[in-house]
Parts: sequence; C-alpha cells; structure tokens
Amino acid sequence: MMESEYNNVGELFGFGELEKATRHMNPRQRMMAVSQLGRQVKASRRSRGEMEKFFKQLPKHVKQELVKGSLRLADWTIYSTKIISSKTIKMFEPQDDKEVGLRNISNAKLPKNSVFLVSGIILLTGTDPAPLNAEGKKAINFRSLSTVPAIANGEFSLKANKKQIVPENQSNRRFVTDNDHTLQWGYYKLDNPRLIKDEEVIELIVELGTQFQIPADQYLYAALDGTATTP
Repeated sequence: MMESEYNNVGELFGFGELEKATRHMNPRQRMMAVSQLGRQVKASRRSRGEMEKFFKQLPKHVKQELVKGSLRLADWTIYSTKIISSKTIKMFEPQDDKEVGLRNISNAKLPKNSVFLVSGIILLTGTDPAPLNAEGKKAINFRSLSTVPAIANGEFSLKANKKQIVPENQSNRRFVTDNDHTLQWGYYKLDNPRLIKDEEVIELIVELGTQFQIPADQYLYAALDGTATTP
C-alpha cells in the first residue's frame, strides 16, 4: 500500500485492508502511516485524477487487478468514423468492427475486463477525398463542425448501457472551439465524467435538423477521451 502509485488508496485497497495493515500499530504509528499514505504521491491531474475519484465504483475484480499490478491506468481515446447518410448518425453500433482509420473498438463495447472513464468528447467533420476509392474515407482531413453549419446546429447525446452520460438535445455548438486556443478543435470537456464498463453498449448519437448544404460523402469523426484500465 505504501508503494502504490495511486491516490485514493483507501478506496482501491478497501478500508478493511487499511485497518488490518495498521491494526497492530500504536496510535502514533497509525497516524503517521495514514498521513504518509495521504501524501505519498502528488495529486493526479486530468482524467487520471478523475478516475481515481471513481475507484469506489470499479468492479471488485478490476480493483484486485489494479492492486496486484496486473492492470494499470492509461490514457485512451475511443474513436469512430461514420458517413452522414441520414439525419440520425449512430457513431457506435453493435455491428461495427475494428479497423485502423475508422474505429478502434468492435461491437460498440469496450474490450473485456476493461473500464473507461469518459473525460471529454471530440466531434469533427470532413469530406471523403476519393469516394470511389475504398481507402478514401481513411484519409479524411477532419475539421471543425463550423465548416458545415447544418452539422454545427444539430444535437447529440451519449449513453452507456442505456444510462445517460450526456442527456439528449445537447447542442453540437459545444464542439465549435475554433476561437478557444486552449482546446483542440472539437473538444468538449465534461464537467461530470462517467465510467463505462465492459459489455456496456456505447451509444453516441448525432441528430441533424436538416441535411441542407451538407456535401455528399461527408463524414463525422467522434471520439471519447479519458483514462482506461489496461494490462
């Protein structure tokens, strides 16, 4: 415990384990041990710090693997690319397969035994430079939604296992960050990050009010950014 790389060790190891580890110490030793655990590492930042706040919600077997070191925390971005063929675009679908340049998860689910904390969402758009070539959609230069007003004026929502992470009717204008030089294009930082567990179906849906002046072969790129458990 004293050598753990994580903050919030009590939630990860379980307070029962902490109590057993300090049971035979005198009050002064116990106070010093708890104090040292509290200051053993600098406060984690960004999505890692957010993930550590969610240790209590992790499945028991995931906690055990983190304690043993079989799992670690890592930066991860889940992404998917879809053509705009209707007013409703489902960015992750159960029939999806992994394919470099198009998406990095299959079946709209995380890999087995993994947990992911969504810290931010990215949404960009671009046109297939060679629609008659099957490889063209893997070479799209994605840009801000502001380049296609009908998309920027649409809405989006995010669910996992039918539970809302971002409620419906959220404006796509949240992704128009062109004039904010502190953020990358299309990045929306969640004030209320949420966990997604393996076997939970991810539903990121974009709704458009119109397809007026949306070019043919126009695509959306969506990404969930955050921290995941990894071997």
